[in-house]
Amino acid sequence: MLSKSQARAFFLGGTVVTFLIFIGLTIYSFMPANDQSNYSKIDKKVIRGKEIWESNNCMGCHTLLGEGGYYAPELTKVIERRGEGYVKAVLMSPIPWAPKGRKMVKYNMSEADAEAVIAFLKWNGEIDLNGFDRVVSPLAKDNN
Repeated sequence: MLSKSQARAFFLGGTVVTFLIFIGLTIYSFMPANDQSNYSKIDKKVIRGKEIWESNNCMGCHTLLGEGGYYAPELTKVIERRGEGYVKAVLMSPIPWAPKGRKMVKYNMSEADAEAVIAFLKWNGEIDLNGFDRVVSPLAKDNN
């Protein structure tokens, strides 16, 4: 059994050690060599694609990097899975896209807007996911 002063010393020592480990790991994670954000590859096209993504509320149905809706397929690595041509055809389609009964709004995008969205999705797909490349959404399987 610890005395009050020993318990206090144990608590304070553990708190200081834990705090120092936390600060060390924080500094380590912010070092430029550990940057996994793919930030350096952001260009005007990627920014325009993100603006289109947000203005059309794509996350209301689709999931990107684990965030968003589960009505439609997960799009983190969609360019890798389906290819640019497929995604471009869906975005530029003059009729609503309805695979397997899930209807996507007819966007009928211009070629420039479709290429911007593809650039955004491609940029997202190249982010280092720390080995968590397996998609959890059942809608993202290749057979959908």
